[in-house]
Amino acid sequence: MEFSAETITKRLKELAFLNKNLKIVFTDKRVTPSEVVEYKFEGGIVDYVKYLNEGKTAAYDQPIYVETERNGIKVEFAIQHTNAYTENVFSFVNNIPTGEGGMHEVGFKTGITKVLNDYARARNLLKDKEPNLLGEDFREGITAIISVRMKNVQFEGQTKTKLGTPEARPAVESATIEEIEKIIKTKKYNAVFDVMIQKALAAAATRKAVKTAKELHRAKMGADSAKLVGKLSDCSSRKAQLNEVFIVEGDSAGGSAKQGRDRQHQAILPLRGKPLNSEKKRLAEVLDNEEIRSIISALGTGIGNDFKIENLRYDKVIILSDADQDGAHIRAILLTFFFRYMRPLISEGHVYIGMPPLYKVFKKDVVEYAYDDKELKKKIEAVGRGYSLQRYKGLGEMNPSQLWETTMNPKTRVLMRVTLEDAAEAERLITILMGDGLEERKLYIQTHADFNKVDDFEVKPRD
Repeated sequence: MEFSAETITKRLKELAFLNKNLKIVFTDKRVTPSEVVEYKFEGGIVDYVKYLNEGKTAAYDQPIYVETERNGIKVEFAIQHTNAYTENVFSFVNNIPTGEGGMHEVGFKTGITKVLNDYARARNLLKDKEPNLLGEDFREGITAIISVRMKNVQFEGQTKTKLGTPEARPAVESATIEEIEKIIKTKKYNAVFDVMIQKALAAAATRKAVKTAKELHRAKMGADSAKLVGKLSDCSSRKAQLNEVFIVEGDSAGGSAKQGRDRQHQAILPLRGKPLNSEKKRLAEVLDNEEIRSIISALGTGIGNDFKIENLRYDKVIILSDADQDGAHIRAILLTFFFRYMRPLISEGHVYIGMPPLYKVFKKDVVEYAYDDKELKKKIEAVGRGYSLQRYKGLGEMNPSQLWETTMNPKTRVLMRVTLEDAAEAERLITILMGDGLEERKLYIQTHADFNKVDDFEVKPRD
């Protein structure tokens, strides 16, 4: 069994963040000279929040930090708002990541909503006749780390990453309210809390605009249903667990895919233009993009707070794009959209990347396909002298039978399942790769430059 140094060091770094002043040293003696990595964070989860917010513009300089205990449960959290439009709340129980949240997250969110609404009214930033702001308003652009330590932990969910212990909710909720109230009474952070309220008020106005946009989106999808039918070539089966949809780059490849597919279980949705980068836009703008609207309508789940995984019409959502820079960019845009607004698609294992071959090696009746340069050498040796070589520049160069044989046939194809093992690190990488930070993105690409595995969007062999 071969251990991944990258996987191990990620977890060690996370543990160092969650346990301030703990020094962790990792040595990999498999290489010469040995590689030594050391982690120690005096600020603990405060440093964690700052790390996750690299590449973003913070709304205030220093994260708000609380460490306390309620009813035998140790509660620690740090928060900082940024100029981003999405919320990023990451929680842990006894150093174990709880990607599906649970009682501690519910308590934290409820507490933050109450204490900040009370503050807004006390400061007359929210008028008497105005309704309370919603929790999602206060959490727009927030990065928060919540860490609790407790006995008798009960986990829920299929992956056991959701805290179900009932006592955690009131403990974290009361800790959040009471400790934030103490900070407010010092009046040292009025400017920070005022920024939170102003950001929440702006978010509330946007929320109302998004509600209108969603209503318009539904109307558009109703009015454009004929267009969608023209774009989406659906499968005949209505058993979602047996069905898959290929999101295909370009009309040419889409045409080949439509002709070569298994019509009973495979649907084809060609993209006629590049989808919008949802990392840089508000949801109302995202919904205005025709390609994004088509994807939402085809999958049937809704998005954001309206997302319902049980309405997913296909068990596999397969991104099929060219093996070049444009194709990689389209994959990144789609993965970003799924991560931001349909995250359970990824966390529950429904998103895949189709792997078309780069080369065709053939001679008379012998045909071999190679998916990379290393495999090409082996295929050439297998075919022998007198071979011919074809380099595929795009999916559109394949005829329907070739596309079926190499990329769509479940018996012969290679699919890569996209997994989400570290949501916090994935959040940071999406900010770097898809956000506005040019220098951070340039540095990351120069260091890693591997489009088959983008860190925490790990692609694993499937089929």
